[in-house]
Amino acid sequence: MKKFIQILLAGSLCLSVFAHADVDKEALKTKLKETMPSLTIEDIKPSEIKGLYEVMAGANIFYVSEDGRYLIQGRMFDLVDKKDLTEEKLAVAKAALINAVPLEEMIIFKAPMQKYVINIFTDIDCGYCRKLHSEIDQYMAEGITVRYLFFPRAGKDSESYKKAVSVWCSDDKNAALTAAKTSTNPPPEKTCKNPVEKQMALGDELGVRGTPMMISPKGYVYPGYMPAKKLAEALSQEQ
Repeated sequence: MKKFIQILLAGSLCLSVFAHADVDKEALKTKLKETMPSLTIEDIKPSEIKGLYEVMAGANIFYVSEDGRYLIQGRMFDLVDKKDLTEEKLAVAKAALINAVPLEEMIIFKAPMQKYVINIFTDIDCGYCRKLHSEIDQYMAEGITVRYLFFPRAGKDSESYKKAVSVWCSDDKNAALTAAKTSTNPPPEKTCKNPVEKQMALGDELGVRGTPMMISPKGYVYPGYMPAKKLAEALSQEQ
């Protein structure tokens, strides 16, 4: 049986029970910041379970008890309506982040008759990223416009990172990306002002763990390679 929710007991938190029924959100936020100072909390609100509060932190959601002692990391499911309540809310947060990226900071392969858009975090040296790009014409034929962001998995200053920067700094970014993904020879090394590091940070915030990772404008994630027709079917179900 799948374990849907992992419970983390924050033992270092001191016990403090609020005197009134409705939790003081600012007090709870302060309490969480004391124990997790690096956490950027955007919102705290009651969850669907009485006594459990939903904490939104970037593109992440976790749940805390009203006294701030217990933290639950995982997903909340409505077994009657058969819905993943956490995923629906995460999608909204992820959509806000991905849609805030300026189009001029992506490498875009636009479908002639656009029906859908997909944002793809890619690594030039990733095998499945190369396979996906080798079929780019099939995606565009399905009406899918592909917007690429870089996520070199080996990290900053790796060969993959340098290739990404070189592609971005090329006169024709689309042609350079295609050449880099289809050739065993690295593109000529170039440097310029580029968004690669910023895109890597965004990928981390969105939970990218492998490439390719695809995320729709509505914030739904499709991890790994997916054939064009299958992706078009999935995107059509979002409409």
